[in-house]
Amino acid sequence: MRAVVLTAKGGPEVLVTQEVPDPVPGPAEILVDVVTSAVNRADTLQRRGLYPGPPAEYEIPGLEFAGRVAAVGERVAEHAVGDPVMGIVGGGGYAERVVVHHRQAMAVPDALGLDAAGAFPEVYITAWDALVRQGGLTTGRWALVHAGASGVGTASIQIAKAMGARIAVTASAGKHHVCEALGADLVIDYATEDYVEAVKSATGAGVDVVLDVVGGDYLPRNIDCLRINGRIIQVGVMAGTPVPFNPAALMAKRAALIGTTLRARPIEEKIAVTRQFAAEMLPHVAAGAMAPVIDSRFPLAEAPAAHERLEANLNAGKIVLDVTPA
Repeated sequence: MRAVVLTAKGGPEVLVTQEVPDPVPGPAEILVDVVTSAVNRADTLQRRGLYPGPPAEYEIPGLEFAGRVAAVGERVAEHAVGDPVMGIVGGGGYAERVVVHHRQAMAVPDALGLDAAGAFPEVYITAWDALVRQGGLTTGRWALVHAGASGVGTASIQIAKAMGARIAVTASAGKHHVCEALGADLVIDYATEDYVEAVKSATGAGVDVVLDVVGGDYLPRNIDCLRINGRIIQVGVMAGTPVPFNPAALMAKRAALIGTTLRARPIEEKIAVTRQFAAEMLPHVAAGAMAPVIDSRFPLAEAPAAHERLEANLNAGKIVLDVTPA
């Protein structure tokens, strides 16, 4: 099969398309012919040597996939050959075939389709797990999400609106229209506005949960945005170097700071998160109320160009990799 392989650590040029052996499904796994995958920040970090993937003979990036079942293990009864499925993986999404535990695979609703589904699982499960499962977001509560026009940001807006919550996001001025079109209650230009003041003015007491992919000097300001018993869920550190903060500020608000990733979790936990997400959120997808915002599409062999676009912060929404025809 064709796959994009990391031949070294460095810039986008280390992503090389080559032939590698097909993966073989185990007894509880399915083999999927991949139609689409997508580029995520974690992929660029892995490429640079900052976020290692699982051990493998060939290091193939890619945390999500959508395609059709090509073969099933002997203990698999839930899926059949030809079924359209999508899901998250620890790596391997930039390839024509991938294997995954059958309980991690979700059926692709007709309203979504395989051409968009490859951009769905990673950011929607990440956003839902952070905001709802760990952050406690419920109907009527407020969330603040940074990088509102990113994949996780646009997913967060849709999830919040689907469950009747309110959401504020930060984004560059040129991307505000994307967030507003999805129904964000407050869109803040992080370059010209003080998001702490904007959030306090809109909410009064502050937000219940902050989903942050930035880190750095956002942390003390995120604490200022919280209401009593609020939570900050840290899912990324795009700003790099952390800054000092006063733990007493967390204590005064009886708040929590929670760090999280998906890739490193045990398979049992990934399955549990996936199954709960599918039960609660896929009905909204099936009804046409939730779908990924697609910024652009690249053929699999042009993965280096897709990485360049993401790292230049040119995208609003997800960058899709078209692996094989739908």
